[in-house]
Amino acid sequence: MNTDPDAPTPATSGRPAVVDQATWQAARDELLAREKAHTRAGDELAAARRGLPMVEIDGTVEVVGADGPVPFLDLFQGRDELVVYQHMWYDGAPHQGQCEGCTTTVWHLRDAVYLNARGVSFAVLTTGRWEEVADYTAFMGYTQPWYSVRGLDPPIGGVMGHLVSFLRDGDRVFLTYSTTGRGNEPVNGSLALLDRTPYGRGEAWEAKPPGWPEGGSPCWSWRTDADGAATWGPTSRPVPQWTRPGATPVETLGRHGPHH
Repeated sequence: MNTDPDAPTPATSGRPAVVDQATWQAARDELLAREKAHTRAGDELAAARRGLPMVEIDGTVEVVGADGPVPFLDLFQGRDELVVYQHMWYDGAPHQGQCEGCTTTVWHLRDAVYLNARGVSFAVLTTGRWEEVADYTAFMGYTQPWYSVRGLDPPIGGVMGHLVSFLRDGDRVFLTYSTTGRGNEPVNGSLALLDRTPYGRGEAWEAKPPGWPEGGSPCWSWRTDADGAATWGPTSRPVPQWTRPGATPVETLGRHGPHH
């Protein structure tokens, strides 16, 4: 039996040891040094992004939005920079059958006021037919501009699920950066907060102390039923949809199997 009052309390239920404030602070300071190094490395990567060569594209290509067909150049709204999110789309699917990952990402991009203040416009592009897209955005309550890029080639159309940045110089438009997959994560502030909680994202791939909850598959929490239970079953929706008017339990997703 350990009788040393200053000794760490053994971990219970697989949790890390319980220690006094000074011991915790020392461990926290050690981790902080690593976090600062990670931040500086991120700064260097951001500088490298800014230094990437550019590709000129045709800014007169038309996309379809709430006001009908408009040239891609109009998406800049007179600003010099533009960031778009390319939202995946399932033709003919009901609202609850659209991509849970894209729904979650765009939900974190509902307000572009700070981007606009910094001279950056924002828009969502998708390959869906405009008639379906307009109905969907009305249901979701989105206020950011959406456009159909159906039939267009990359980098404006093509494969969706990307964040893409463009620069305007007068009437000339340039592609400057693009990312997908986990490169989209910085948009999702919820993931960053979960990374700072004891149990993390609750995904199986994460390293965690022995005995910690094992977690589910990546993105398991992005689609739930009305009770909040994570599922891709016939009564599920992308999580953000449950806060929207009319988001009731459903009988069909309009498609088969999970997508993430």
